[in-house]
Amino acid sequence: MLTTSEIIKKVRALEIKSKKITTDLFTGEYHSAFKGKGMSFKEVREYAAGDDIRFIDWNVSARFGHPFSKVFEEERELTVMLMVDISNSSLFGTVYSTKRELITELAAVIAFSAVNNNDKVGVIFYSDLIEKYIPPKKGKQHALYIVRELLSMEAKGKGTMMSKALKFFTNSTRQKSIAFVLSDMIDEDYKDALRIASRKHDVIGLKIYDRMDKDLPDMGLIRVRDAESGKQRWVDTSNSYVRYDHEQQFFRLTDQAVQYFKSAGSDLLHIRTGDDYVKVLQRFFLSRNR
Repeated sequence: MLTTSEIIKKVRALEIKSKKITTDLFTGEYHSAFKGKGMSFKEVREYAAGDDIRFIDWNVSARFGHPFSKVFEEERELTVMLMVDISNSSLFGTVYSTKRELITELAAVIAFSAVNNNDKVGVIFYSDLIEKYIPPKKGKQHALYIVRELLSMEAKGKGTMMSKALKFFTNSTRQKSIAFVLSDMIDEDYKDALRIASRKHDVIGLKIYDRMDKDLPDMGLIRVRDAESGKQRWVDTSNSYVRYDHEQQFFRLTDQAVQYFKSAGSDLLHIRTGDDYVKVLQRFFLSRNR
């Protein structure tokens, strides 16, 4: 577990890195990638030919003796929710960082992007339990608090149940929100919960994986432990069928995630530890803008 001074140091490092990324790359792109949550009343003005008669303000029109129209503007303020998987499988990593460290960095970048655009941001930490809920708020201090929690949060549960996080999100968030699900998605039964959440909210999945989640190297006979169940067993990695089976399991879970998100009408990004996630996010924001 990190000491308080180590957490403060890491928070500062993440703040500096996130600030550079959001300033250099996401200015405008982040915000214009997502539509505002609706239209808000701005003012009334005299009715002009072509105005929608549904928006005539009859009270003002009666007072002045001729028609006035209500003028609306798009609400640009957004609410961003981060659903952060802190289950034990996220602690695995072989290249540059663990999946958990990459998830933390991505969540920090999104949180700072949100507060820089004067949006609210909140977090649901989950494993096979709802570990912690931070309601959405604005402001730099709130973003720094989120980053401290990202760095120090330890899961009480061991498994992954994305459906619990999605159901909690659906039940606790009334206004339309942008939701980022950050997880390795080593999970099965979340299709229905995702579909229900996506009806009202804009849900984006960020599937984080390590190259060894897919490619098992030939290291002979090794003892492995399942991070979530704790079960241990011997695996003969020199056996080509064992390595093939490991790869197929990765493809099966990946294809399942792709299908679940597609059928829910939601986006899914794939980010590998050690890869340049900034380019992946930037491409995504630009494609949304188009």
